This record gives sequence, C-alpha cells and structure tokens, in this order.
Amino acid sequence: MRELALHILDLAENSVSAQAKNISIRVLEDTIADRMKISIQDDGKGMDPEMVEMVIDPFVTSRTTRKVGLGIPLLKEAAELCNGDLTIISQPGHGTLIAVDLQLEHIDRMPLGDLADTYLSLMVAHPEVHWIFDYQVVVPGESAQWFYLDDQPVKDALEGLPLCDPTVLAYLRGVFQDGINSIRRDEIQMEINL
Repeated sequence: MRELALHILDLAENSVSAQAKNISIRVLEDTIADRMKISIQDDGKGMDPEMVEMVIDPFVTSRTTRKVGLGIPLLKEAAELCNGDLTIISQPGHGTLIAVDLQLEHIDRMPLGDLADTYLSLMVAHPEVHWIFDYQVVVPGESAQWFYLDDQPVKDALEGLPLCDPTVLAYLRGVFQDGINSIRRDEIQMEINL
C-alpha cells in the first residue's frame, strides 16, 4: 500500500470483520513535534495476547479469503522505517486499539492520501457501524485545526434515507472534502509562510 489512508481503510475493514459496532478513527499531524499519529479503535471481538503477537506476522490472518495478512505487518514496517512504531491493545470481548506513531517529515513516510474518500467509503459501505472520524493538524504559533464527524447525528437527520442516495452521497462527499481540505490548505499556507 502506498498511502496511509489505504492502511486506515484496511484496519477499519478488519474492525468491521471483527463485528465492531463502534469504530473511531483518529489522525493527528503534529508539525511541532514532527509526529503523525493514527489510531483505529473498535468494540469488536478483540484478540487474546497470543493473537495480538501473531497478527504482526504476514503469514497469519483471520480472514478465510486468503492465507496471508500483509496489512498490519506492512504498516508496522512503514512506521519503524520512519522512526516510529505500531502498538496493538486488545482484549477478547472488549475490542481493539491499533495505534501508529511515525515521524511526520521523514523522507520515507508515505503520503496520507485521500482521507476524505476513505472516510466516505467506510461510512457508506458500512452504515450499520457508528463511525467517528477525527483529523487534527497542529502547527507552530496557531491553534490546532480540527475536522470531527460523528456519523450518528447525520444518520438520525436522514430519517432512514440511505447513505448511498446520490443527494446524500454528494452532500457527505462535500462535507468530508471541504473539512479536510480546509485543514490541509491552512497547513500548506503555514508552511509557505515559515
């Protein structure tokens, strides 16, 4: 995978496969500390300590459609190449937290990618899941820029109208793109001014 957003998508799909009903995805770009932190937390089946150790092995997967699971091992390697790490905290019956920490400005850090499209894809593909999306950028001398979306109020307001309805889809795409691009424009402008 060439973008962190694709790793986020893969990890979130793992959470859905683990029967999670609530999934929170957080991305923090801290330009002051030169760190990027990504976390996916769910309330799915969880894993025992032995399985947590095994999921970093590319030849172990709980999926029945293939014999290898490369997502977590590749992300762990990518984090370590960028002066970071990957942490998994899980307990059977209580869900899983996967946290990635890496150097933001490291030359080998893959780009974040299309976070708006990733969020939209997850929300529309899995409307039965309660999604929380949290994206924050911290820059020197400015207050943190933040995009946050809890999908439950959106679903409540739709009163049963499906998320894949073209009008709803266009609206949600705009919300995600405008929110995330607004933060990114501010970040790019700050870098230009430095």
